[in-house]
Amino acid sequence: MKTKKILLAALAAVLAASAQAEGRLRIAEQFGVVYLLLNVAQDQQLIEKQGKAQGVDIQVEFVKLSGGASVNDALLSGSIDVAGAGVGPLLTIWDRTQGRQNVRGIASLGNFPYYLVSNRPGVKTIADFGEQDRIALPAVGVSVQARILQLASAKLWGDAQYAKLDKHQVAVPHPEATAAISKGGTEITGHFGNPPFQEQELAANPGAHIVLKSYEVLGGPASATVLYGTEKFRSENPKTYKAFVDALAEAARFIRANPEKAADIFVRTNKSGIDRKLLLSIITSPEVEFKLTPQNTLGLAQFMQRIGAIRNKPASAKDYFFDDAHNAGAS
Repeated sequence: MKTKKILLAALAAVLAASAQAEGRLRIAEQFGVVYLLLNVAQDQQLIEKQGKAQGVDIQVEFVKLSGGASVNDALLSGSIDVAGAGVGPLLTIWDRTQGRQNVRGIASLGNFPYYLVSNRPGVKTIADFGEQDRIALPAVGVSVQARILQLASAKLWGDAQYAKLDKHQVAVPHPEATAAISKGGTEITGHFGNPPFQEQELAANPGAHIVLKSYEVLGGPASATVLYGTEKFRSENPKTYKAFVDALAEAARFIRANPEKAADIFVRTNKSGIDRKLLLSIITSPEVEFKLTPQNTLGLAQFMQRIGAIRNKPASAKDYFFDDAHNAGAS
């Protein structure tokens, strides 16, 4: 009888420990204004605030990584709870974890145009990149920039040639790639970046110019950077999950209402020396929209399935985003 009581007590302790999983949130972010929702949520402690509204104290940790592959590895290893990366890495991990971790998108970080910039005068279109050129992006072949470049290549040369420019790609964090394009003199003659890095290099180097725009390839404004996690985390931490989503929505409202304050937060949280006027022009650009609902991602998803990058063909964006209210209009 005594042994039975000890076993029951041990079981109760295990169940209590599992129940206490609520209240911890580890988030991986990368570089750029595309992560401004997270910057504002961190600076204003919105996740903690929304957690209290749910009756839970949340300890939040932000981890800075570079490249979707690194972010996906961290998520699958259990080192983080929420991944921040491009749609390409989301689709890859969604496809590979079906029936297991069941990773799906939590929310978009907004719509942002991504530019492929070159500092070589002879490069006017992607067809002008030659053997001597190297295109910097977060992760070769798998980042959202790499996938958009593959889609552009397929449109130009046909699906069979979608990977034609992969051999020119090099994985370089955005800050280092921006320095290379701005200063010149390196093998890197192209950079497929995101805000504010693309605007910085265009402003710093008179010879830098736009070769390709993501919106043109994708057919309009699109959510290129997203947040995602496992089904297990979402189901076992409903209060923490809801607090996180509510904090993102509050951050989006804050940015739209207070672009000047949002710019200051970006500079502060990123320890950035960016020109403030340039930063404000990005935040208030009519091409940029801070919102949670994913937009115009399905075309890239179906292209990736068509070329064999993923096996499962999504019928709609709702296949790879969680069934949450803010994702009802996902496209």
